[in-house]
Amino acid sequence: MILRDYHLTLRDVSDQQPEYLETVFSLANGHFGVRANDPISGNPITGTLINGFYETAPITYGEGGVGYAQKHQTILNLPDLRHLNVATNTGHRFSESTRTAVDLDLTTGTLDEQYELKTHQGETIQMAVKSVIGQNQTSFWGASYSFVAGNYAGGLLVSKAIAVPAQAEAIPSADPRKTRMAGLPVCETAFINQRLQRYHVKTRTTKQAVTAFLGMLTPNAKLLQQPLDLGDRQAHTLEYEAYVGEVGEQNTIDPAAQFMISSLSALIADSRDFWQGVWHRSEVTVGGNDELNLAIHYNIFQLNQAAGRDGRTNIAAKGLSGSGYEGHYFWDTEMYMLPYFTYTNQPMARQLLYYRYQTLPKARERAREMGVTKGALFAWRTINGEEASAYFPAGTAQYHIDADIAYAVGKYYEITRDLDFILQCGFEMVLETARFWENFGAWHQIGASSRFEFHTVTGPDEYTALVNNNYYTNRLAKHNFELIGYLANEIRQRYPNKLADFGIGPADLEKFQKLADHVYLPYSADLQINEQDDSFLSKPRWPADKSTPENFPLLLHYHPLTIYRYQVAKQADTLLADYLFPEDLSVDQLKREYDYYEGVTTHDSSLSRSIFSILAARMGDPEKAYKYFMDTARMDLVNLQKNTADGLHLANLGGSWLALVAGFSGFYVQDEVVHFANHLPKEISRLTYRMKIAASVLEIDLSADKTFVSVISGPIPTYGVSVNGDLISLAKSSSYEE
Repeated sequence: MILRDYHLTLRDVSDQQPEYLETVFSLANGHFGVRANDPISGNPITGTLINGFYETAPITYGEGGVGYAQKHQTILNLPDLRHLNVATNTGHRFSESTRTAVDLDLTTGTLDEQYELKTHQGETIQMAVKSVIGQNQTSFWGASYSFVAGNYAGGLLVSKAIAVPAQAEAIPSADPRKTRMAGLPVCETAFINQRLQRYHVKTRTTKQAVTAFLGMLTPNAKLLQQPLDLGDRQAHTLEYEAYVGEVGEQNTIDPAAQFMISSLSALIADSRDFWQGVWHRSEVTVGGNDELNLAIHYNIFQLNQAAGRDGRTNIAAKGLSGSGYEGHYFWDTEMYMLPYFTYTNQPMARQLLYYRYQTLPKARERAREMGVTKGALFAWRTINGEEASAYFPAGTAQYHIDADIAYAVGKYYEITRDLDFILQCGFEMVLETARFWENFGAWHQIGASSRFEFHTVTGPDEYTALVNNNYYTNRLAKHNFELIGYLANEIRQRYPNKLADFGIGPADLEKFQKLADHVYLPYSADLQINEQDDSFLSKPRWPADKSTPENFPLLLHYHPLTIYRYQVAKQADTLLADYLFPEDLSVDQLKREYDYYEGVTTHDSSLSRSIFSILAARMGDPEKAYKYFMDTARMDLVNLQKNTADGLHLANLGGSWLALVAGFSGFYVQDEVVHFANHLPKEISRLTYRMKIAASVLEIDLSADKTFVSVISGPIPTYGVSVNGDLISLAKSSSYEE
């Protein structure tokens, strides 16, 4: 597989609004992100976002209650690193700018832009900007600004500095997807010399601090008022770099003034090396549609940019491309984004799971606040591990996040056999979530039989809240109980006495298995489908006269209690469980469930369409799968949800990779067998991608009538491999052809 050059330009996006372009062309490295704002005109929401650097503010309730979340957590929008001032030597400021071209190189991570600058007096010049963010050296960002004469060809004065913010970092909005207001941090700035500025920012309540530096790379140039002469009509270039330190204690001022890299080209080389590694591990090619091929590469690019790599941070719902959803981490990571890393970059997957382990003490505290005496309840939305959702029906009540995290731990172990991680972190998380379900659920006796139920919960569908026996929640809790037994057996085989360290014995394992066997899974005998919950199918359907485009998303137009009265789903719910457990039901039942729930789903959540695409492919409807996939793959490039300006839809980006891999190639793992099935639609002539199974890198190559699975590096896999239902064996450097 040979990687082509992939470039995203202005021609590849549907919207030219500045706020939208700032998001789509943003650069990040898991530690911090820089939105691609206009360097001249700027924007109130532009700036630098540091993963996990946040402020809190009290949540004000008209009527509070015991256990309500107490504090907003809001990622801070720090000053803009891209901004600079350009003026003629006679004092005419170039205050107007027009972005005329953009080129984001997905193979190197460099962003090239062209602008025309104009003064109020009508003088014009051309400016080219090249920027890049360090990927191995994650504290660095660099940029060059090149100036060429337009109708003005005289002297210039160019100055650049990190400015102390004069306004709050968020604009009030009734849209719950946008960020909230938080107090301004304390900012201190000083020029170390004419070439280097230090910027120190401290939060007032979370007691965090970050030190940043802005410096010159151009020899003998100054940050403030560097003169240039465009009279020769040649390009004149100035190079800058920024250093963004680690998040530390409030009294910490990073002394790193000797850190500066040697040149912008060195930072570009660092970025290029990183991206070559990414594409070697996870290259995907989609034949027959160049637009689609570019979109999937862009999505993978942004997934890698967004993921925290230090074990202390995770992936925010908007990544580091915008401050929507306040920079919070949700279940999105485990269910939509982590699978990409689990199957292509396992060290990264481990770090993302380790973040959850770091928050386990707070999860135990949250369980007690919710009246559950044992186990742990992970926060629905959070940065520091504490619950930050002010609306519990669509927040804390989504208890399924516990089982989502356990599911992700199980999948990570299934594919890596990383028993050290299980012993150090994973087993404890799965055990504590299982204990939560044990103490949260209730036995219900019906005649001579009994079943274990979960009451007053909210599933993935946030338009149906506080119900009994949400199918998705119950099915994942059942898996959580089963996973304990599986992992315990894996530990016992290597370390017979180790389970005692976790305070668990044979009687506990028998208890968990009994609970798993008796978890109630609601089913409609009349419709022969799994019921979303005990009451969903008895509600009236959402009125047709309210199903017009101007009424979507429903959450912005109707009171929650209005929506809750109806049989309407924001996103895949029961169908999401069908995707996660493909061997639970027959194709015929899947078709019945798909047809039914498709008719009541609005797809107001960006997480929805990828699951509908995967299941349509699995049940033999590749054309419908392709239609949903196109909306998934290009969601942000066409601004489908109309809010990309607030940040990319990271879970959807992960979902687009899942739709290709789990949908069109039918990939899943069950009982140490890796399954593939060819479901390519006619619009895709060929699909090729790579993934890592244990220590083996596989390449999967599908076309209309052929399926190849090859081992391209690593040992011969010990896993079985099934292609279109045939169990086969692979040898190293060999392939199976259907």
